[in-house]
Amino acid sequence: MTRARRYIRYLVPFSLFGTHRTRQILTANPVAELKRKDVEKVAITAYDYNANNLNSAILDRIEDSFQFKGNNRTTWINVDGIRVADVEKLAAHFGIHALLAEDIVSMNQRPKMDDVDDVLFCLLNMLYFNEKSNCVEQEQISIALGKDFVITFQEDPQKDVFNPIRDKLRINNSKLRQRGPDYLCYSMLDLIVDNYFYVMEKLGDRIEQVEEEVIRKSNTHSLARINHFRKELIVLKRNIAPVRDLIGGIVRSESELLEERTLKYFKDVHDHIIQAHDLSENYRDVMISMQDLYINNVNLRMNEVMKVMAIVTCLLAPATVIGGIFGMNFDVIPTIHNEWGFFIAVGLMLLIPVWMLFMFKKRGWF
Repeated sequence: MTRARRYIRYLVPFSLFGTHRTRQILTANPVAELKRKDVEKVAITAYDYNANNLNSAILDRIEDSFQFKGNNRTTWINVDGIRVADVEKLAAHFGIHALLAEDIVSMNQRPKMDDVDDVLFCLLNMLYFNEKSNCVEQEQISIALGKDFVITFQEDPQKDVFNPIRDKLRINNSKLRQRGPDYLCYSMLDLIVDNYFYVMEKLGDRIEQVEEEVIRKSNTHSLARINHFRKELIVLKRNIAPVRDLIGGIVRSESELLEERTLKYFKDVHDHIIQAHDLSENYRDVMISMQDLYINNVNLRMNEVMKVMAIVTCLLAPATVIGGIFGMNFDVIPTIHNEWGFFIAVGLMLLIPVWMLFMFKKRGWF
């Protein structure tokens, strides 16, 4: 049934261009009241550690995480699945401002950074590339950095790029275990930004395939794919560009939560996000050039068709003129009653087009 739908969509010209995707891209309205629905199941994990010890636990209730506050160790609490009540409880206990809690449960927020009440808050999107639909998918993630804790909120427990951090936490005396929560926050942002390059690499492979298709044979399907990937680049740029300002804000921040030795790592992430932003701009330029190439190929084929039709018209013109002259209703027409008149007329109809073809070829018109 899925395969049938995939081919049926090509029977409807407008469905080729994915207008539903356009609707998804353009419906990000921060003014609209979008109420998030509470998920049925929430996965809560806690990592409480120092340089020598690590305690990891899967928590059943949000209240079970309250015990980790103020224990002179670094704590990472990760919440997969958003419930308004859970966010409010966790924010109230760990001193996260109500405005930040409102941002956590909000939808379609622009990536940003805030420093409120001794909590450094980052909101941005993880990006994933769906290879089945060739779409860039996004998941909002909120990171709250406190004096001795990092709390992260994710929407989908099935999508996560933080497994390398979990692996490093299990290694005794690793750099992550020896540093504070600001280094943990850096590690998270670094993984998210690095994943942007993975998404762009996948998207770049698809763009290269479309370019080869356009060069070999441009058709309506090629134009539909160009239009599709231009929309995905809009999603990509809309998520990457604000992160550049987010990381830059952290680098310029004078928050006491950030150690001086950790700032150089955030500067490295800032360099990476600038590179990612420049690369997304390059992809955008490639897609614009590809669209121009498609239009030029269509015009070139049209010109070839018109040239052939013009040549055929010119070659038939002598026969039309000769046939018209000898078809006039006059009693006296030279050679009309000659026994060789018909052959002379047909010979002229053939010889003149041959001579015209020779002249066209000599002038390089085709």
